[in-house]
Amino acid sequence: MREGLIPAVLGTVVTASSAAFLGSKYKMAATGVLGFGLAHIVLGAIDLFEHR
Repeated sequence: MREGLIPAVLGTVVTASSAAFLGSKYKMAATGVLGFGLAHIVLGAIDLFEHR
């Protein structure tokens, strides 16, 4: 399995699930988790491009 694929997929799942909570009363927590997911996507993408 390619290095960086798991963090990128995990970040996509976390970002999508936190986006569903942005309209709820937990908006601040959802925003924090959204940033966490986006960071995983970016770091996973860096790994994917670095280890071609």
